[in-house]
Amino acid sequence: MEENTRKRQKERENRAELRRRQVRRQKIFLGGGAAGILVLLILVLAVRGMAEGSAEAKEKKAAGAEKKEVVQEPETVSLTVSAAGDCTLGTDEYFYYPTSLPAKYEKEQDPGYFFQKVEPVFSQDDLTIVNMEGTLTQETSRKENEVYAFKGDEEYVQILTEGSVEAANLANNHSYDYGEKSYTDTIQALEDAGISTFGYDRTAIVEIKGVKVGLLGTYELDTHEACEEDMIKNIQSLQEQGAQIIIASFHWGIERANIPNETQVKLAHSAIDHGADLVLGHHPHVLQGIETYKGKNIVYSLANFCFGGNSSPSDMDSMIYQQTFTLEDGELTEENVTNIIPVKVSSSWEQGINDYQPVPVEGDTGEAIISRLEAYSQSMAEQYGTEAAQIRSSLEEDLETGEQTEALEGAAVEE
Repeated sequence: MEENTRKRQKERENRAELRRRQVRRQKIFLGGGAAGILVLLILVLAVRGMAEGSAEAKEKKAAGAEKKEVVQEPETVSLTVSAAGDCTLGTDEYFYYPTSLPAKYEKEQDPGYFFQKVEPVFSQDDLTIVNMEGTLTQETSRKENEVYAFKGDEEYVQILTEGSVEAANLANNHSYDYGEKSYTDTIQALEDAGISTFGYDRTAIVEIKGVKVGLLGTYELDTHEACEEDMIKNIQSLQEQGAQIIIASFHWGIERANIPNETQVKLAHSAIDHGADLVLGHHPHVLQGIETYKGKNIVYSLANFCFGGNSSPSDMDSMIYQQTFTLEDGELTEENVTNIIPVKVSSSWEQGINDYQPVPVEGDTGEAIISRLEAYSQSMAEQYGTEAAQIRSSLEEDLETGEQTEALEGAAVEE
């Protein structure tokens, strides 16, 4: 019996040992399996991360390629400048008063009357420049030995402001007609009204649409070519001040001459050689030709405009010269867009009377003025070997508009 008991005890011990071995195998298996799963999981995550990183890198590369393909458009700015000739807002004390500009001013009681016909042009541009030939002052001491001396009341500045004029050249032979103070009085009257003045050693910079336009005025009549040095200094001064467009005005030449003299040509070329982008001329009181030099334009004489210096001038032809300048990223382009508007200095020109109200003209009258400009430009080119400018006028635009209107009307009739 004891032997049976020992057998059963031995069997229980064997079964227990067997269970312990099985448990150890299960633990080993489970431990090894968990470790395998963990390793597998790590591998999966690593592969996924690499894939995502690769995709992100591809996206960044594609985005970079797109950026390279986008071309930065240049910043383009265009501005239009209008230029008109001699404006004498007053009279000579020895002239017949009833036909004078001051008498007309009193009669009309409206400073806007004088530029009424041209204000729609000037108000649409970005800058209007005139030659202010005379003084606005209360001074009474006339300059000695002056054949003609012009002055008007300071309130006549309203003629210019009502006409949308923004700048005036004062370098001319009538800016000191009543002495030094008459000159400074004129500067003050214009500047107080918001009109920029320039001339002699005084330059001006007008900022338009973020573009700096430099203005200078040179008086040639006394010193002739000797004025070149001061002109060059003024251009350099404007350049140092950051001017992006430089417009040089000259009071020069011979009265009533339609072809410029050699001095005018030399000075104009020098101005452009030293940095001017446009040259404007006055003093002859009549039209002269237009030259293109190194891609820049020279308007040798703008003629009279609102001119109180003569109640019945024999030549009433005039013009408004316009040029549109274009800058890309602050640099002036070579575009040469011009427009000539033919003008009569008086709306009563057919009666031979100066009513001091410049008026644009069309039809045969306008064509005759454009033809004169073309003829003078060509004659000058032949005389000096220069390049006559291509005259583009408002009449061409009117003709194109008329042709388009006729075509539309014709199409409507056919329908």
